[in-house]
Amino acid sequence: MNRPRRTDPGRRERILDAVLDLIARDGSAGATYRSVAEGADVPMGSMTYHFPTRDDMLLAAFERLADQMHGRFDQIMAEPLDGEDPRERVVQLIVTQGAGYGRDMVLSAELYALAVRDERYRVLIQSWMERSRASLRRHFPAEAAPVIDALQEGLVLHSHISTEPFDVDRVRSAVYRLIEPTAISRAEVPAEEAR
Repeated sequence: MNRPRRTDPGRRERILDAVLDLIARDGSAGATYRSVAEGADVPMGSMTYHFPTRDDMLLAAFERLADQMHGRFDQIMAEPLDGEDPRERVVQLIVTQGAGYGRDMVLSAELYALAVRDERYRVLIQSWMERSRASLRRHFPAEAAPVIDALQEGLVLHSHISTEPFDVDRVRSAVYRLIEPTAISRAEVPAEEAR
């Protein structure tokens, strides 16, 4: 079947979106050049043009995922507090990421599995964590940011895999118990540095 050639400038992004869709549905092994080309509706030649190897394609797709997920994270942490306890932002992060983002959790689990085996994915995750911690440092001391980041990530994961109810009151109770009021500070880094 001959398809008209596309000259759209968003082809690379469309390929990456197809990669993430296929990984979410079939796991990393399901994202082959052929399946991605079909999913993105691009010729096979576009695959190797944009991504010389399948590993390049997977890594770029997970970088896109990290950017998208951090964008949501950073937006929540960037909103003005207006006297609000910053722990409420952590609650909002957990509840927001825990509800309606099941696909992203599946993709994150695939990324974690790759990171266990491949240092390039560990570097990607480390960079993602550093960005998240910079966002948290707007409201919490630097030494508390890694712990808060691990707390929110663990609670989001549990919200997706637990069979127990996981409501906002339960999340708030855990966050307030685990983040002491003494761990709260005003912004330690300029907002633009956290982006």
